[in-house]
Amino acid sequence: MMERKSIDVGAIAKLIDHTLLKPEATSAQIHKLCEEAAEFGFAAVCLNPAYVTQAVKLVRGSGVKVCTVVGFPLGATLTEVKIFEAKESMKLGAQEIDMVINIGALKSGETSVVESDVRRVVEECHRGGAICKVILENALLTDDEKLSACHVARNAGADFVKTSTGFGPGGATTEDVALMRTAVGPRMGVKAAGGIRTYDDLRRMVAAGATRIGTSSGVKIIEQARAAGN
Repeated sequence: MMERKSIDVGAIAKLIDHTLLKPEATSAQIHKLCEEAAEFGFAAVCLNPAYVTQAVKLVRGSGVKVCTVVGFPLGATLTEVKIFEAKESMKLGAQEIDMVINIGALKSGETSVVESDVRRVVEECHRGGAICKVILENALLTDDEKLSACHVARNAGADFVKTSTGFGPGGATTEDVALMRTAVGPRMGVKAAGGIRTYDDLRRMVAAGATRIGTSSGVKIIEQARAAGN
């Protein structure tokens, strides 16, 4: 009989940002999200800024971090607004900030504008003790633009690059994750998000180079991982 490979479910949970970013999300749904994150030991809960205060109270003492989004989901707000949003969210207790790049500026070839936008938000995050993940929205970009965005994020001092908001025309692909990993090198984080719903999806993204997974299916993924290890 073939021996089953041992699966470290706890390590898998630590890859996951348990996510609820729908505009219609209710306080009760956020409560459930945070309870699940604490129960399963996820890396973070990822939610809109209006729910940061609630989430901080709910996950206190659990080791789960609170992640929120800035310039979300379009990335087209003023840099000053992104900075303000990040600063106020950190005051409320957010420890991770996922910001959206200025997609239109990137597609216009204005990389200096994009880099300045990212750098200023990253610097604000680091001053506040938070890490910053930079969302590229890959489904709207060519491969050359994806590479350019990764280089910009790395040069600006970001901690992660992230594939997608989950609100664009497409989510994470293994091809994009591999491209991003090549672009940023081995030390920077790569977050895959958008359309990751199963343990097999997670495994493929990690094999391609992802070090964090954004998903609303975290509980299902952990249950599948446990079943695979039995």
